[in-house]
Amino acid sequence: MVEGTLTVNPGQPVVFTFTVTNTTDQPVSLRFQDACKADFVARVEDTERWRWSEGQMFAQILEEVSLAPNEQTTFEAAWDDPDPGSYTAHAELTANNTTCEAETTFSVE
Repeated sequence: MVEGTLTVNPGQPVVFTFTVTNTTDQPVSLRFQDACKADFVARVEDTERWRWSEGQMFAQILEEVSLAPNEQTTFEAAWDDPDPGSYTAHAELTANNTTCEAETTFSVE
């Protein structure tokens, strides 16, 4: 089992950091079908305002990442031109053999 935490630095740009931790006492393998390892979304209520992967193309590469017990891996994304306001940030691991998500709120001045 993996657990995720999401932190947001609401500067210009807004930087999202998604940390995935293996919380078990056994190694965990994460299998990915392409170069996109995690995706990030910013919403206002139920309306999606920004998605990191939108408009991007990713190399079709099969990859397996192994995490030892208590080991972490981190994924980052940046939103270059956000409008001022309050948002809910959501991060999701894109591995095809496990799920891991995290949310937090942030504001842009």
